[in-house]
Amino acid sequence: MSEYKNLSIKNWALEDRPREKMMYKGSKSLSTAELIAIIIGSGNRKQSAVEVAKMLLSDNQNDLNELAKKSIRDLMKTPGIGSAKAISIIAALELGSRQKSFPSKQKIKITSSMDAYERLQPYVENLNHEEFWVVYLNRGNKILEVKNVSSGGITGTVFDMRLVFKDAILLESTNIILCHNHPSGNLTPSEADKDLTEKTKEAGKLMSIEVLDHLIIADQGYYSFADEGLL
Repeated sequence: MSEYKNLSIKNWALEDRPREKMMYKGSKSLSTAELIAIIIGSGNRKQSAVEVAKMLLSDNQNDLNELAKKSIRDLMKTPGIGSAKAISIIAALELGSRQKSFPSKQKIKITSSMDAYERLQPYVENLNHEEFWVVYLNRGNKILEVKNVSSGGITGTVFDMRLVFKDAILLESTNIILCHNHPSGNLTPSEADKDLTEKTKEAGKLMSIEVLDHLIIADQGYYSFADEGLL
């Protein structure tokens, strides 16, 4: 059994090779390790691509969310993962994350904080730094654009109100939703968060652009200023 385990993938039974298995049985039939094996393409001298993928998953608690948080250098700590393979893995995970948010512009309109959260969460999940995003909506609350307006550090990010409203005017947006993430996991808004929200709301009134909500997103959920009566 151990001899078979160390055979390269090209010597495996046809139905056990990840690429062939996907071709004949579909992607759903593959394990997570087999999918990663296809992404990295090859193993090392002692291990097949599947075995390297299993070790990579084990190094990350067998949790794809943990894997998605890792940098190229972090992934390269697993034997058999070089820079090219690490880049391929990160690119694949990022593509999957973006795919979840792709329907955002197809949605008829945002009708609740949950709608906004579902559209925005894929953009900020697994980040270890703060980012600020804005959803630009038309009068019927249909999404015109979802835009990253700043990227910062672990404890904060810069928000330029002038640029946000400049984009709103160019897009002919009448309503906006603010959003930023808290990598710490704490959903409680800071005094700075409250102050920023109030100032943006008041500035919007001067241009007939309404701030409908401000979401704070963390791993365990979200906080809505509108739902909490702070707008």
